[in-house]
Amino acid sequence: MSEIGLRQAELAAGRLARPHDPPALPIPAGLPLEIVHSPLGRATQTADAVAAALEAARPPEDAGDAGVAPVQVRPEDGFSEIGQGAWEGLHRTVVTERYGEELAAWRRRPLEAWAPGGESIVEVAARVRPALRRLLRALAAGRPPGTLDRSHVRGYGDGPADQPWSLLVAHDGVFKVTLLTLFDLPLERFWMWSFELCGISVVDVVGGRATLRAHGLTDHLAPLLDERVQAEATHRQRSGGL
Repeated sequence: MSEIGLRQAELAAGRLARPHDPPALPIPAGLPLEIVHSPLGRATQTADAVAAALEAARPPEDAGDAGVAPVQVRPEDGFSEIGQGAWEGLHRTVVTERYGEELAAWRRRPLEAWAPGGESIVEVAARVRPALRRLLRALAAGRPPGTLDRSHVRGYGDGPADQPWSLLVAHDGVFKVTLLTLFDLPLERFWMWSFELCGISVVDVVGGRATLRAHGLTDHLAPLLDERVQAEATHRQRSGGL
């Protein structure tokens, strides 16, 4: 992971460790049941950073308590990034130069075109969906089913404070398929979702119905911009630039 990527992961981890600092994230109180992540290195590093931040933020009375289990971190092959075949490892400008027609088709008709030698969206969905079912089954295990007879306006009759939740760390394409699955939308709508690196989205699933509570939150990444501005100002001062 790049230096910027590590800093993004650090900031996202810090935000998730203090989810109810204003403005609060719409997630339940307490630690997640588990952190499920793609087995790829960058997702693993991010998941580990979040787990470490959550442990560090434990209340003093819980620190070192043998009866309080650490946050479980679990790799899940089904959430690995889309295999991009011949495009793997190439800069986007190189992909555009060498595979311009295929790339244009992929952006327009994602179910009909994809990277040479790579995975189709249908193949990706075939592995994402069972992985998602495993995550949701773990959340539901041993708990009564939720009810749809409640207000869906935040602040009115929200779910219980101890409602279990889990964290998924994955990749843009996988998140697209995940949301399409949760909201029962066709795979043709693949490009309707946009994700930011280390952004935070929250989906509430109650009574078998998914509700999008937040999408693509990036306020926690603002320090990166401040640090960049400061670094550029320092460079100008040292170089004597105007």
